[in-house]
Amino acid sequence: MIRQHRNRFEGERLVRRPFWLPASNYYVLAAAVSIAFFFIVWGILHDEGGEDAPWITAGIGASIILGGAVIMRELILRRTLQRLHAASTQGYSGVFPSGRKTGRNKLTLEQNAALLNQIKQKSSAAKVLNKFSAGHREVFELCSEYIARGDAELKKIDPASPRLSALLKGRKAASDLHRYHMLQWAEIEARSMTSDAINQPAAEERMKAANEALGVVEFALQHYPADQSLLESRGVLREMSVSIRVSDLVEKAERAAFKGDGDGALSLYRDALFYLARDNVYTDEREEAAKRINVEIDRIVCWTTADSPK
Repeated sequence: MIRQHRNRFEGERLVRRPFWLPASNYYVLAAAVSIAFFFIVWGILHDEGGEDAPWITAGIGASIILGGAVIMRELILRRTLQRLHAASTQGYSGVFPSGRKTGRNKLTLEQNAALLNQIKQKSSAAKVLNKFSAGHREVFELCSEYIARGDAELKKIDPASPRLSALLKGRKAASDLHRYHMLQWAEIEARSMTSDAINQPAAEERMKAANEALGVVEFALQHYPADQSLLESRGVLREMSVSIRVSDLVEKAERAAFKGDGDGALSLYRDALFYLARDNVYTDEREEAAKRINVEIDRIVCWTTADSPK
């Protein structure tokens, strides 16, 4: 089953996005509101003249608002995660009751129709809430369950059975929905993680988000290896991951050189060159970055050679 082969990028992250805003944007907005509240209250108290230190009262109020925003977000995230998990679990148990309990029970025409109807209903709901990746994930997992069960039935079905045509049509419909919703899920998740990779302040966090986005695309490519949009996304995300890593190494090398640590700077620059060439991908951007790094390496070598005792 697909849930038995989920990669590390799935799990909590797939269902913990009830907010339209990314975390970084939310906290920036909360901070802006708190700062605005501080100046409004401070101005009111200062004009009235009833407070000896109006900035203290205003600061306390702004701190309460900022802390409340953080706590509120965490509470809503936890409740939403629990609700989505419960809904997902209920959906699976309701759609595939007999197949999981007794694999010996055959899939009747009525059961087959009910399963397909249930999947189509969830598909319609996921399309309405199109920006939520969890709905698309649930649908393509249900389609995988249905396809696996149908394939098991097709192996032992009588060619003259009226169920054959229904199962083949159902498999085609489930396959189409599986493709659509998996690609939608991959696009939403990868876009969200890419946004995190751009907005995170720390290089390690940016790298983690970029790798998670790449993992989502790689997972989808296991099912649809020839999909052009996925292949293009993988290329873009690989370049982003390399760019983040190389930029971080170059920044550290520049700091080391500024402090006079020539050996440390050379080691970091050479690591950056290694990441640029590691996957045997050659682009104009990589070539230009490599040229700049080699210039810095030559400069440091000349500098350390000139400073060394003769």
